[in-house]
Amino acid sequence: MAGIGNPNYLDRVVDGEVAGALASSPAVLIEGPRGCGKTWTGQRFARSEIMLDGSEALRMVAEVDPNSILEGEEPRLLDEWQMARGIWNPMRHACDRRGGVGHFLLTGSQNPPDDITEHSGAGRVARVRMRPMSLWESGDSNGDVSLASLIAGEHCRAPDPAHTIGDVASLIARGGWPRMIKMSANTAQARLRDYLDNIARIDISRVAGVRRNPRLVMNLLASLARNEATAASYSTLRADLTEGGAGPPARSTMRAYLDELERLFVIEPLPAWSTHLRSSVRLRKTPKRYFTDPALAVAALAASSAAIARDVQMMGLLFESMAVRDLRIYAQSSGARLYYYGDEYNLEADAVIDGLEGRWAPVEIKLGGGSAIKKAMKSLRALRSRVDTTRRGDPARLIVLTAFGPGYETDDGVAVVPLTALRP
Repeated sequence: MAGIGNPNYLDRVVDGEVAGALASSPAVLIEGPRGCGKTWTGQRFARSEIMLDGSEALRMVAEVDPNSILEGEEPRLLDEWQMARGIWNPMRHACDRRGGVGHFLLTGSQNPPDDITEHSGAGRVARVRMRPMSLWESGDSNGDVSLASLIAGEHCRAPDPAHTIGDVASLIARGGWPRMIKMSANTAQARLRDYLDNIARIDISRVAGVRRNPRLVMNLLASLARNEATAASYSTLRADLTEGGAGPPARSTMRAYLDELERLFVIEPLPAWSTHLRSSVRLRKTPKRYFTDPALAVAALAASSAAIARDVQMMGLLFESMAVRDLRIYAQSSGARLYYYGDEYNLEADAVIDGLEGRWAPVEIKLGGGSAIKKAMKSLRALRSRVDTTRRGDPARLIVLTAFGPGYETDDGVAVVPLTALRP
C-alpha cells in the first residue's frame, strides 16, 4: 500500500518491522534520534499526517482539541508526538473505540520524562527502535554476506572490498544520517557539530523539563567520545570533566545528564551478557556506552576523518562503534538483541547476538591484520569453552568483523567478515 512519502525513499531494515507492527497493533511508535529518518519511514506507510514539530499553532490545537488532530485517513502519522504530550491518551482511547489495527503511526525523538508510553501503551502501541543507517542501508556494504545466513550455518565467503584506512575513517565520520550520506565526511561533520550544539542548548533542557548547562553538556559529550565503547565509570567521567581547574559535577548531575542523553537517543548503552558458565567466573555487569552513531563521537571531539585515520587506537574504537550500530540494526530485524561479554579475567567479546530462538553468537570486532584476527579467534574459542553449553547450547557461529580483508571461514567454522560486506 503506497504511502505519502518520498518516491526516492531508500529502503530501511526496520520497514518490515513497521509493516508487521501495523498489521498487528492499533498504533506503532517509531522512536530514535532526531534526523535518523523516522518521518520518512512513517510517511512511507501513512495515508495522512500531522507534523507537530514545526507548528506552534498545531501543538496548541493538539492540547486544546486533540481529537481533531487524530482525524484523517489511516494510518495517520503523528510526527514528533512528544511535542504535544497531551495527545497520547486521546490517541490510545481512539484506538480502543475504533478497534482493529493500523490506526496511527507516531514518531518520537525523545522519551518523555514521565514515561507515559510505558504504562499506558501496553497492548495498544508497538514500539520500533530506529537508528541511523547501517552501511547496508546507505549502500556502503555490498551485502555479500548475510548475518542471518551466518547464524544459519551457511558458508562465509566475500572478496576483499579493498578499502583504505581513509575510506573507513570517512564512513565513520560521515555517519548514517539519511540527509548526509551523499555528503563528504567533512561537510557531514560540520552539520553534526551543529546537531550536538542544538542538543546541548535546547533539546536536553526540553527533555529534562529544567534548564541544563550547555557547556557542561558539550564537555560531557567530549568525555563520552574519548571513552567511546567502554564502561567508563562516573568517577572516570567526572575526573575527565575537572580538567582546566573546574570543580567536578555532582554524581547526581552526571547521572541526570547521561539519562537525558539516553532519552534523546544520543547515546545507547550496550548491556552486559549474562549466561551460564562452566565455572564460577564473575561476569561484568556495567553497560558499555556508545553514541547511537560513531559520527557523533567524532563531532563531539571536533575531529576529522583524517585525524581518525592517524590515530589507530581511536580508529579501532570508532570502527567498533560503527559495527555495533550495524549489528544492533541487523539483530533487531531477526528479533534478537545485542550484548557484550566481559569477565573478571578480562576475557571479552565485543558483541553477543542473543535471542535467536535460544541461540547465541559472539562477535569480535577488529580493524584487520593477521595477528589481530588470530587473537580475536582465540578469544571467541575461549569464550565458547567457558559457556556451559549443556544449559545454554553451542554458539550458532563465532564471528570476527573486520574493516579490511576478504570474508572467509576457518575449518572449525569461525567466520571472518568485512563489515562492508555484511547485511541482515
